[in-house]
Amino acid sequence: MTETVELPLWLVVLALALAAIGALERVLMPSARWFLRRRAERLVARLNTHLARPIRPFRLMARADRIVQLTYDPKVVQAAMDHAQDTGMPEPVAFEAARKAAREIVPGFSALVYFGVATRLARWLSRALYTVRVRPVDAALAGIDREATVVFVMNHRSNMDYVLVTWLVANRSALSYAVGEWARVWPLSAMIRAMGAYFIRRGSRDPLYRRVLARYVQIITAEGVTQAIFPEGGLSLDGRVGAARMGLLSYILQDFGPDHRDVVFVPVGIGYDRVLEDRLLVEAAAKGERKFRAGPLGVLGFLWRMARRKWKGTYSGFGHAGVAFGAPLSLRDWLATHPADAGALGTTLMARVAEAVPVLPVQLAAAALRMGAAPVPELVGRAMRLAQELEARGLVTDLGERREEALAAAFEVLRLRGLMDAAGQVPEGQMPLLAFQAAPAEQGLQIQ
Repeated sequence: MTETVELPLWLVVLALALAAIGALERVLMPSARWFLRRRAERLVARLNTHLARPIRPFRLMARADRIVQLTYDPKVVQAAMDHAQDTGMPEPVAFEAARKAAREIVPGFSALVYFGVATRLARWLSRALYTVRVRPVDAALAGIDREATVVFVMNHRSNMDYVLVTWLVANRSALSYAVGEWARVWPLSAMIRAMGAYFIRRGSRDPLYRRVLARYVQIITAEGVTQAIFPEGGLSLDGRVGAARMGLLSYILQDFGPDHRDVVFVPVGIGYDRVLEDRLLVEAAAKGERKFRAGPLGVLGFLWRMARRKWKGTYSGFGHAGVAFGAPLSLRDWLATHPADAGALGTTLMARVAEAVPVLPVQLAAAALRMGAAPVPELVGRAMRLAQELEARGLVTDLGERREEALAAAFEVLRLRGLMDAAGQVPEGQMPLLAFQAAPAEQGLQIQ
């Protein structure tokens, strides 16, 4: 028992490594998980004391448990069996496809990541890029039953929409977004999934996947999870609020019944003096296709130019970003006077979103310039009259207290971007981008 045994060095190192892994797995990791879990529970309890929409217990379940819950939901099981029958696929194979779709869709949620990292990063980035003007969100949420499911319905102008609204609603609720394939890039995907966002395949024709997705949306709606959706299904290519695609709205409507908790849609209008992706979107519109992507060199070039301006002291941001909230719509009240038609519901909601979109100085300046070339003082007067007309229609204009100065500065922004010259003329080839800038103001003038 006390004899010396000689072993090769590699075997000793291997034994020590396996012992360390065992200690890590059996002792250290459970302790670390317990510590983080306790810290997260205390954080959630503290947050729920002041959040207008508390974090629901459903969101605190382990992701693996929610995947199992979705996979074995009776409607998902039936969908897998129907798919097997329709396609001739063996039932175990269809069920495994449903399980794979559930794993793809179901997000995680970390209160530490959401409130400790994401919201702070969102606030910093929003303020670094824009001067943010927001109409109070508390007024939009006042009077809504705390047990109701709140769904923020937004126009989609820029990928900054996610960042901006996450920050602005951070003190009221934790949002669950539906995000497209653009966000499924590591490590961005891990961060987004930890924030509670779920990935969807836009335009997927797989019927089983769509039924699993529909059931997930219905479950989180029934559980009272606060959501944020972009019914347009993608970024606006012309700068206007577009028609709603029926996907997520139809899923919510299909499952709604007399015993269902109420669903309250809150319209959110978002506007920017300058959309970061505006040139990409205008080019995509000209090509007639929605495929657009900023290349790595383009992104690095953009960041380099911004950093150089910051270093020289010439960086002034991208103007104003405005957010306004429209009148909430109770689904229960709406169904009391309307048929259960997803198309009609989408039309009503997007009309309210369009009315909520704030019209900002550069948008007004672009609309005035599109009415014809003129000296800047005359253009400012024209933009002032447009603002008054919009306000007479009950729409929101965010021009600040010094309105004429704000509009004069907006025309200078257009000149610096090459959208007008010193004589108030639009250079050749710049009219599409100018139309994109003017679209929110021009659409507001068309609202009856």
